[in-house]
Amino acid sequence: QVQLVESGGGLVQAGASLKLSCAASGRTSTRYYMAWFRQAPGKEREFVAVISWNGGNNIYADSVKGRFTISRDNAKNALYLQMNSLSPEDTAVYYCAASTYYTTSPRVYEFWGQGTQVTVSS
Repeated sequence: QVQLVESGGGLVQAGASLKLSCAASGRTSTRYYMAWFRQAPGKEREFVAVISWNGGNNIYADSVKGRFTISRDNAKNALYLQMNSLSPEDTAVYYCAASTYYTTSPRVYEFWGQGTQVTVSS
């Protein structure tokens, strides 16, 4: 089992930056791929970004490409999401997730955090 806890969400104005963190504990010796997803009210959970175990590969959703950066620090069992040039369309609950598969599909992810709210005002 892996426990994931997100932090760093908040209320910001459009154009601002925010950095989310996800702390992992438990069976962290397994090489998990880590990802960020988000879910806005009334919408399905959507993929944001995924990073390989060694950080050498990643995939971004088109909607965040060039604005968001995913990174990880395995020594600290931590995952990050640097979000720049935020817009109201980025408002959502952001979740970190872990999987033994390198995928953008939320159905494949085995472990999830509780989420952190990001609200961007116009």
